[in-house]
Amino acid sequence: KGREFIWVDTTARWRIADAKKFLESVATEAGAQSRLNDIIDSVVRDQVSGSELVELVRSASWVVPEGEILEEVPAEVREELKKQVSRGREELTRNVLVEARKVIPQYGIELVDVRIKRLNYVESVREKVYARMISERKRIAAKFRSEGEGRSAEILGTMEKELRQIRSGAYRRAQEIRGKADAGATRVYGDAYSGDPEFYAFSRTLEAYREGQNKDSVLILTTDSDYYRYLKQAARPARAGR
Repeated sequence: KGREFIWVDTTARWRIADAKKFLESVATEAGAQSRLNDIIDSVVRDQVSGSELVELVRSASWVVPEGEILEEVPAEVREELKKQVSRGREELTRNVLVEARKVIPQYGIELVDVRIKRLNYVESVREKVYARMISERKRIAAKFRSEGEGRSAEILGTMEKELRQIRSGAYRRAQEIRGKADAGATRVYGDAYSGDPEFYAFSRTLEAYREGQNKDSVLILTTDSDYYRYLKQAARPARAGR
């Protein structure tokens, strides 16, 4: 009944029922085979043209098991799978056998059985079907890819958030440790200053000399500068010795 052309391959079993009629009408096995092909092809064409494609593929008693219809299958295909058929392939082949048997006896032949071996679209329709299948597969692949990219972005976002939390916690911990260390150093410096202010000043000045100068440093100081005070005091014994 559809507007798409299909190719139907059938097979039949037959035997000679009346040898006289057989010899008078078809004479040879090849002649009988040719006549049978014409008759069966005509009957099959009539039966197929009046049937839905799903009726040629399925049996009338077959029901789609629950859970076997994939969500990715297009809605129209899902509806086609769920469709109840009034007659299936078995009934169609029986009808072909009945209709062909009405004509064949005049040739001295008994038609034993007819079966549909294969169904397929014609070449032009197959190309369209394949293109539609490819398009559908690409759509499903794009859907999975989009879902995967969304999930990837979600995972990366969570990872970045956790990484920021770890870095923030580590920085806060480092600052706490540094603060405690600075407080301890300040306390030590305070104790040293309280015990001997002059030595503390001397020690801090030497530290300033070490950290604030290198071999290429050039200092311009007045003789009464606090920074120069210990250098000046160290130079006096040297001059006295000379």
